Amino acid sequence: MNIRTDLRPQDRAPLEALLRATGFFNPQELEVALELVDERLAHGEASHYRFLVLEAAGEVLGYACWGPIPGTLASADLYWIAVHPERQGQGLGRALLDAVETWIAREGRTRVYLETSSRPQYVPTRAFYLRCGYEVAAELPEFYAPGDGKVIFLKILPRVH
Repeated sequence: MNIRTDLRPQDRAPLEALLRATGFFNPQELEVALELVDERLAHGEASHYRFLVLEAAGEVLGYACWGPIPGTLASADLYWIAVHPERQGQGLGRALLDAVETWIAREGRTRVYLETSSRPQYVPTRAFYLRCGYEVAAELPEFYAPGDGKVIFLKILPRVH
């Protein structure tokens, strides 16, 4: 298993397939996720978005996308984290999250925000974040749609010196 920070053009198709395989993302969410991939591929290091790609034997198994929150000193958004459904439950999501948090902390950021749906489908996702030390910072009822609120999580990272 290898986690790399360089997003490559050949990663786009496997990342799209991975997102579709999860069954969690609607067409609009999938479009946004791929826009972030395309933006990073087009602008490289100048892009606001940072990516980690988890692979084994050349196969993309998961990824995470994060970025510093503009206008803040120490906050970052974790935009996406996904592991292929066939590889979930093996600690890969935790490994990706740990790698993201390490990178965020190295950049001097100590507050990680992420958001997810309040729909029942996302109960395991929310439980994962709670197990990883995140706390619910806010809930916005009916945010995405009737019966589908937004849950905002926060984790405060130790300062790296």
